[in-house]
Amino acid sequence: MSLNNIKKISIITGHYGSGKTNFAVNLAMYLANKGETVRIVDLDIVNPYFRTADFKELFRDNNIELSASVYANTNLDIPAITFDVERLANENGYLIIDVGGDDDGAMALGRYCEALKDFYNRGEIDMLYVVNKYRYLSDTLDETLSLMGRIESVSGLQCTGIVNNSNLGEETSAKTVLDSCDFANSICSATGIELKCTCLPIECEAQVPKPFNVKRYVKAIWEE
Repeated sequence: MSLNNIKKISIITGHYGSGKTNFAVNLAMYLANKGETVRIVDLDIVNPYFRTADFKELFRDNNIELSASVYANTNLDIPAITFDVERLANENGYLIIDVGGDDDGAMALGRYCEALKDFYNRGEIDMLYVVNKYRYLSDTLDETLSLMGRIESVSGLQCTGIVNNSNLGEETSAKTVLDSCDFANSICSATGIELKCTCLPIECEAQVPKPFNVKRYVKAIWEE
């Protein structure tokens, strides 16, 4: 595990299917297991699938505070936010914000841009862009940079770190991750943004840059 210098606020964004929610859950669990106070916000109010609100029991059992739309996990999953992100940001401990997976989803984050600006300017926010080389429509450098730029424009915040979460779900192997490292490096080189970590399944062993061992919490319906 080499995810060092975790900032007070971690904003997790990226394309749908990149595994950003699974990364957000793993980050929350990592901090909680270290005895830290952790709060997680499900700001993905557009996509009703694979969201942090699905893990409310896991969070409760590990003393992680979850804030989500009042309509999360219902058939009325519409943009309705009733929690105060600015208040959560000012409280002690760590705040993780799981943002929608495209520029439309990032509009919810844009709502809090001004409230978060001071934290951003003080260097207390990491806006982490999760990439997956094996995800359709985000598997090329141009596509990745295009979506990243749109998310930054809509949210009003700039990405500060790249998370290489390239995976093939249950078929992910050490080779899967190793073969993605050049892709992640090309994104870092093109943007000047540092690689924050490389997600590596806990059952795999590989020499990868800045490894972060992850458990696969988010699974397809047929795997449940």
